[in-house]
Amino acid sequence: MRLLAKEQVPELHAPRTFLAKVAQSVLSNHYRRQKLERAYLEALAAMPELTAPSLETQAILLETLIALDAALECLERPVREAFLWSQVDGLSHGEIAERLAISITTVKRYIVKAGALCIMLDDSLDLQ
Repeated sequence: MRLLAKEQVPELHAPRTFLAKVAQSVLSNHYRRQKLERAYLEALAAMPELTAPSLETQAILLETLIALDAALECLERPVREAFLWSQVDGLSHGEIAERLAISITTVKRYIVKAGALCIMLDDSLDLQ
């Protein structure tokens, strides 16, 4: 789908190699999505029934979670780690800087970069 969306489709010199790479990518995305769905369903199962979201809300949350995961996967590893440690684990900028062996200023820049990506993702989800 991504190739079809491009204005200029790249010329293929080795179609089998290309197809093997596409298949590998599709399979990798499938397993990652399965792992994410499993973790989400486990979190839902741990919630009391009265506080569990409706099926429609669950579907929307899962779709958003998968889109967020795909967007964050496009970031460089340290940027992604800094953002997730900050937002999910609640680590301070100093703790993240120590873990990544970088400056606090760089940590802030990484978090802003990932946050901007999330805002763009939110805007694109709103348009759908």
